[in-house]
Amino acid sequence: MTNIRLSVLDQSPIRSGGTAQDALIETTQLARLTDRLGYHRYWVAEHHNSTGLTGSAPEILIARLASVTDRIRLGSGGVMLSHYSPYKVAEVFNLLETLFPGRIDLGIGRAPGSDQLTAHALAYGNPPRGPKEYPTQVHDLIGFLQGSLGEQHPLHKVAATPVASSMPEFWMLGSSDQSAQLAAYFGTPFSFAHFITDEQGPDIMKMYRDTFRPTEIAAEPEGSIGVFVICAETEQEARQLAASRDLWRLRLDKGEIGPVPTVQEALEYSYSEQEELRRQYHARRHIVGTPDQVKSTLLETLDKYGVQEAVIVTITHDFAARCRSYELIADAFDLPSSD
Repeated sequence: MTNIRLSVLDQSPIRSGGTAQDALIETTQLARLTDRLGYHRYWVAEHHNSTGLTGSAPEILIARLASVTDRIRLGSGGVMLSHYSPYKVAEVFNLLETLFPGRIDLGIGRAPGSDQLTAHALAYGNPPRGPKEYPTQVHDLIGFLQGSLGEQHPLHKVAATPVASSMPEFWMLGSSDQSAQLAAYFGTPFSFAHFITDEQGPDIMKMYRDTFRPTEIAAEPEGSIGVFVICAETEQEARQLAASRDLWRLRLDKGEIGPVPTVQEALEYSYSEQEELRRQYHARRHIVGTPDQVKSTLLETLDKYGVQEAVIVTITHDFAARCRSYELIADAFDLPSSD
């Protein structure tokens, strides 16, 4: 495959022993680093009511990161649209696009990014929107961004201001066939969250391509995959670093969205038989190893999906190791560094 693009998904994790402020400082430092290294885009996630992930307002982080970087695209991975007014989201991202023209991505997702009680708090006085309302929200969001709501729409006279000279690059995010179907129907790029699940992933991406309808947003299908990767000088070091994420992910399954444990804590943890099976289930789709191993496996994974862009999420307890992982991957793929 040629013209491979590498990008970043940052969930702004809090390290055990660290603070939320530390996590946001690290997000800023990592954005600067990956900008210099030649990564294509940098997406920040949205999670709520979490003591382990700090990205509750991606639009604020995007503005901060865009102001301290030069080349890399900045965006949401993603805005959980079910919580919000499409009009407000359109205004926020039109403002970002006006401030940083040609560098803003708007990625949206169906998942709540929270528990049900938190979803009620976000809705505040209204029942949380369900999946049946999501396609209408997507339709209206695109209409506000393009200024294309038809006259039959009750809000067609309302403009999303500021009216930007260009539209943010629009992406549909998901880990299911429903998200792929919506992306194909609305004619938008689609990013599959392989790091969340690999169940039927390549088939879902193929379905997206086969049913895609060209639009002003995208004339042809464009896909990417979100992939969890840890790269280190040796395979042993990489696997030790990954142990932190393995334990953190297991706790997430139990509803414990806490800080990322240290490597020592993770290596000393005694997995039950059932927990070990769960750990292996998640670890099978992780890419962990040396630069050569990571490059080979990542290219194989991209080929399976038939896409040319990987959005890499890396979580380690040690921030320096996290940065080094992105450096090693950039070197392995010969990204166009600005240094």
